[in-house]
Amino acid sequence: MTNVLFVCTGNSCRSQMAEGWLRELGGGRFGIDSAGIEVHGQNPRAIATMAEAGVDISRQHSTLLTDEQLQWADLVVTVCGHADETCPMLPPGTRKEHWPLEDPARAQGSEEQIMAAFSARRDEIRERVADLIERLDHSSKPGGEQ
Repeated sequence: MTNVLFVCTGNSCRSQMAEGWLRELGGGRFGIDSAGIEVHGQNPRAIATMAEAGVDISRQHSTLLTDEQLQWADLVVTVCGHADETCPMLPPGTRKEHWPLEDPARAQGSEEQIMAAFSARRDEIRERVADLIERLDHSSKPGGEQ
């Protein structure tokens, strides 16, 4: 089983959505967690936009990144520039991937425009997670890349 850790600045939005999508789409084949360089609490708009897609992330928690999580992870996915730049050194053998996702929590405008930004990010994250699953499944098969 591959353990995947999603990391962002506050673990309130993008990493929470990525964790939710991997739980939803991964079929129990992966260890999954998320954390932040800081802790900002859960974003109600992220919870709402994921619920619109049928994914409940309301029971997930905004947590501070720990050394134990880094030791546990086989793959760390940073989902924002700040997390990518400030992520601690990873243990030997731990892979890292960066997804430069815009922060929907910074969206401005009407509530409709802000929620549209959250929906767009949710859909982009779903696509990235689906691609990640395909790549991880391929690499775990005999003859696949490691």
